[in-house]
Amino acid sequence: MTPVPIFRLPAVLLLALLAASHGGAAQELPDADALFAQAVARHQAGDVIGAIEYYQAALQKEPARVDARSNLGAAYARLGRYDEAAEQYRQALAQAGDQAAVRFNLALALFKSARVSDAATELERVVAADPGNRAAVLLLADCQLQLGRDAAVVELLGPREEALKDDRLFIYLMGTALVRANDLQRGQGYIDRLFREGDPAEAHLLMGATHLRKNDYRSAVGELEKAVARNADLPAVQSLLGRALMGIGRRDDAKAAFERELARNPNDFDSNLYLGLFLKDEGRLDEAHEHLKRAGRLRSQDPAVLYVLGSLHLAAGRAEDARQALEKVTARAPTYRQAHVLLATAYYRLKDQAQGDRHRDIAEKLRADEQAREPGPVDELAPAYQAGPPAARPQS
Repeated sequence: MTPVPIFRLPAVLLLALLAASHGGAAQELPDADALFAQAVARHQAGDVIGAIEYYQAALQKEPARVDARSNLGAAYARLGRYDEAAEQYRQALAQAGDQAAVRFNLALALFKSARVSDAATELERVVAADPGNRAAVLLLADCQLQLGRDAAVVELLGPREEALKDDRLFIYLMGTALVRANDLQRGQGYIDRLFREGDPAEAHLLMGATHLRKNDYRSAVGELEKAVARNADLPAVQSLLGRALMGIGRRDDAKAAFERELARNPNDFDSNLYLGLFLKDEGRLDEAHEHLKRAGRLRSQDPAVLYVLGSLHLAAGRAEDARQALEKVTARAPTYRQAHVLLATAYYRLKDQAQGDRHRDIAEKLRADEQAREPGPVDELAPAYQAGPPAARPQS
């Protein structure tokens, strides 16, 4: 069925119609208070479009009216128009100074529009002003987790253990952060607390993540499949399952898991990263680039993102773009041999023999060091077929 477009009455036209209904110019138009009251009545009755029209009309009469501006943001958010909601909240804050409730609503709109880093910035200000704001604390922890800032999650939630210890979301966020930070013993304590509540999906997800950190991919697949069976929409469960499936060589199943995660959350970091790599390997470079750009918006300096972007640029013939990305990788992960191999290729394509030779020599020395530590054949598979770049592996 073709969707019916929503008709939105401009505030100027609404005011003109109201003037006509009041006897034309001879009679005074409704003032901002009356228009605001009409807006609130429509908002409460569920007529969100009508409420928006009246909020706009009230603001046309009295542009500095913060209650109308904030309520207009809430109306936009209710329709899923989060960018417009965020703009109204920003204007309200500019007019009325720092109001915690408005700033929290701004953060929520940014979070729901996938601007996670911006949401975290606003939530940090909310929590600084009101450290006991439970909803803001947990949402900030969720943002930090999505941004890969595991230490920040522990720092935020740790001191609030006593106040939040019975909150299942707190247990899940804290446990996930500890597991991802490789503090597996403490993380196991939070997993055990979840299992004491029964057999929840969150507990199996955390167990799967723990196995994944140990590179025990088969055990991870088993736990994550249990988590999916209990709650297939649990955040990041399909993404973690995809990584575990990659580890046991089930590439097609892994790709399908990443696609399922992105259908639920188009901004999941790992799913965008690895699906981008899969698509690059398939020669679908434009699609791959879109996924990698989305991953980069979440973690712009992550070596894994930069590595895959570098390999993508090389495949597309953009040697200079590849060089720039791969130089950042080797600066942050100097022992990542494969990055030096690709960087040497980029320099050779740019006709810079000296730099190409330098990175080739570094790669050869790293290869020799690897073989000296672990005698036997060296794995040459690209990261798409492993659990991630060894020196720059994304966090679980």
